[in-house]
Order: sequence, then C-alpha cells, then structure tokens
Amino acid sequence: MRLTDFWTRMEQVFGPGYAASIATDQVLSQLNGRTVGQAIADGEETVVVWRAVCAAYPDRVPARLR
Repeated sequence: MRLTDFWTRMEQVFGPGYAASIATDQVLSQLNGRTVGQAIADGEETVVVWRAVCAAYPDRVPARLR
C-alpha cells in the first residue's frame, strides 16, 4: 500500500483532523506501543500499519477498506 493510499483511507474513515490526531496521539498495541506516525517513521510497511488501525478500530473501518 502506498503512503498516499494509507492517508486517503485514514481520512475517509476518521476525517482529516481526527486522522491526524489518531496518527500522532493514539498508541496502538498492534504496533508494539507506537503511534501510527512513529511506526511509519520507523519504516514499518504501511499495510502493516493499516492492519493495526483496522484491528484497533474494527467498528469504524468499513469492510470495503480493510
């Protein structure tokens, strides 16, 4: 998954402002205690980060975007 696709999905699911907030403020256990932003900065593949977001917010992410 390209980084632009990742951010498009984040904004579709959470809206632009909230997506940015989740990326910087929410620590996800699926990312070994890192935020989305930290995981991406550490070089984690965006598909792995997206799957972590889907797991952390199963009620928010529609099936078509999983």
